[in-house]
Amino acid sequence: MDDLGVAVVIEDDADVRNLLEGVLTQAGFEVHTAVDGRAGVEVVRSKQANVVTLDIGLPDIDGFEVLRRIRNFSNAYVVMLTGRTDEPDLLGALNAGADDYIAKPFRPRELRARVAAMMRRPRHEVTGQKPSQPQWGEAAAAKVEPGVLQHNGLLLNHRTRTVEIKGEPLGLTRSEFDLLHVLLKGGGAVCTRADLVRAVRGDFYDRDTYISEADERAVEVHVGNLRRKLKEDQLSPRWLQTVRGVGYRLAPRRPDDA
Repeated sequence: MDDLGVAVVIEDDADVRNLLEGVLTQAGFEVHTAVDGRAGVEVVRSKQANVVTLDIGLPDIDGFEVLRRIRNFSNAYVVMLTGRTDEPDLLGALNAGADDYIAKPFRPRELRARVAAMMRRPRHEVTGQKPSQPQWGEAAAAKVEPGVLQHNGLLLNHRTRTVEIKGEPLGLTRSEFDLLHVLLKGGGAVCTRADLVRAVRGDFYDRDTYISEADERAVEVHVGNLRRKLKEDQLSPRWLQTVRGVGYRLAPRRPDDA
């Protein structure tokens, strides 16, 4: 990987900061660092960062507030780094706009792989803009064209990365879109949490890659956010069913929602 742009490391621990700087420099980034949150926001702004690594526990303002400020002006990839692995922290990071979340201590190779996987995918959010094709109506089939999937009134276009529910656009994050796409392609087959981690992480997470509990909790948070946006009925889900102890699958097709 060469000439990948600018990376900013926001980290108060000197040893971790130096490690991150070295990993990202070797990967091909121009790297800048900051030791606290306020300085980090300004470095991201002034250097027009493409990638940011962000510690949650900073000495002035916490990483969640730093991330919220960054998201006001930047769509840089943001990876949160922290020793915390509790679900509220995962939820806070992902809801605030983080692209990924890595628990300390981490392996340099893992960080580099995570960053590479993110940059292989579209950065923008799925905004819900309506695709020009296909149109809803009698001509709509279960699979309308290559890359387009339909199920119970929901249509996903992988080419344009757009989602509609009975013609109304639905705004999803990159990770939410990827999870929904994998479940739709499964056609009702059970997707384990590990399968969905790989869907979110990208090609660098192959079958032999270790999947941590933090990885699986992050997927659960993404699925929870996706369900809220879909306005799922917990007692009678239309799209996403939980398979206890295993993962998730697509809900059965409803004839009235074809």
